[in-house]
Amino acid sequence: MANDQPPRPSRRGFLKAGSAAVAAGASLGATGVAQAALGKTPAHGADPQMAVEPFYGLHQGGIVTPQQSHTYVAALDLTTDKREDVIALLRAWTDAAARLTQGATAAPLPTGAAAKAALADTKIDTQVSTKADAKADAKANDTAYSPTNTKAAPDSGDVLGLGPCGLTITFGFGPGLFTKDGKDRYDLAARRPAALVDLPRFNGDQLIAEKTGGDLYIQACANDQQVAFHAVRQLARLAYGTAAMRWGQSGFLSGPRGQTPRNLMGFKDGTNNPSTAKPQLMNEFVWAGATADAPWMEGGTYTVVRRIRITLEHWDNTEVDFQEQVFGRHKYSGAPIGKKNEFDAVDLKEEDKDGNPVIPENSHVRLSNQASNNGAQILRRSYSYNDSTNFYIERWPPWRQETEYDAGLIFVAHQSDPRTGFIPINDKLAKFDMMNQFTTHVGSAVFAVPPGAKPGSYIGAGLFET
Repeated sequence: MANDQPPRPSRRGFLKAGSAAVAAGASLGATGVAQAALGKTPAHGADPQMAVEPFYGLHQGGIVTPQQSHTYVAALDLTTDKREDVIALLRAWTDAAARLTQGATAAPLPTGAAAKAALADTKIDTQVSTKADAKADAKANDTAYSPTNTKAAPDSGDVLGLGPCGLTITFGFGPGLFTKDGKDRYDLAARRPAALVDLPRFNGDQLIAEKTGGDLYIQACANDQQVAFHAVRQLARLAYGTAAMRWGQSGFLSGPRGQTPRNLMGFKDGTNNPSTAKPQLMNEFVWAGATADAPWMEGGTYTVVRRIRITLEHWDNTEVDFQEQVFGRHKYSGAPIGKKNEFDAVDLKEEDKDGNPVIPENSHVRLSNQASNNGAQILRRSYSYNDSTNFYIERWPPWRQETEYDAGLIFVAHQSDPRTGFIPINDKLAKFDMMNQFTTHVGSAVFAVPPGAKPGSYIGAGLFET
């Protein structure tokens, strides 16, 4: 976390119990939000609704943060040709995100008797404690980036009273920010990191254009579904006239807090992640270093997002023993096949009495294991999704054509370099993984996620100002 301190202390108490949490946060000015967003409040309390995560810091939140129960991820395409518009949008997003993560509204709510009366039932505090605070709020309103409709409400108001819910907001830059259709729109082509490569087409990919790519990335994670969606909704609204939504996807997490979550296939997902509690592993596998071509990425990461549809109807009609062979783990304990506990070491050399590998050669665990990929690791932070049903044609036997669940996995992976992380690992999985008969990758994107912002600055400032 950054050590920078804002110029003065918080001007009012923050995050009181119950609905008073939003009451305090909704009226915070720029200085008050900056103070709170530095993380002065414990991140994880007994009540997930009241949990607060810092926004400002050395790294962005939502990467090594303990996973919240819901996410909404989205990608936008820039529609402006002006560099200053992009900077203005990033400034506005930074200010709004700092407020939202602390349980405040995206912009200060209006003050005055009429506004106070209208908000009486929500217990939102519309008072400003000092003249200096009033000036700070007015300045924030004057300098904030405005949507096309300057008379629009400062916030949709649909989560008033819900609390911060551990919200984190993470921003990323896609290849299209640097060059798009052969054009260097913002004079940034020379600053594109070599690690921000266009992902290759993997075996079996059936990518849908409307769910693939994007110039800008927003990942909101929270302990409430509405809070996560609300955050992306406010940020997308601020982008009107500068960027347009390309795709969005909601997701959820299943499992008791503090335990490895299970995916829709019923298996624990993320057991073999490098430990986020070990800084040396994060520095090796997750955080990007300063490189000659992209010094501005130091402390950031590279994020791959894949939308993976799972044929649950097919999966649900297979025997548990076969499912365990597919994964290479016992379904209920999460232990590697032949072991008892989830975190027992994976022994890829162990053989059964007939000399066959205990963990099958084409199982997911073996193919994705660090030992099978020259020591490479990625940090998985995935969520399940369920988008109702639609007509689907299966790509493996029994090749059914019917209305099936549109459900699966929002695969999110952070790494220091996709060229040595996700790409070689997934290339192997795409060719040999037994799981492929149940899964289809239908969406894909890669983003450079810059380091965290400092109060008074904005996300990605190093890219534009160095």
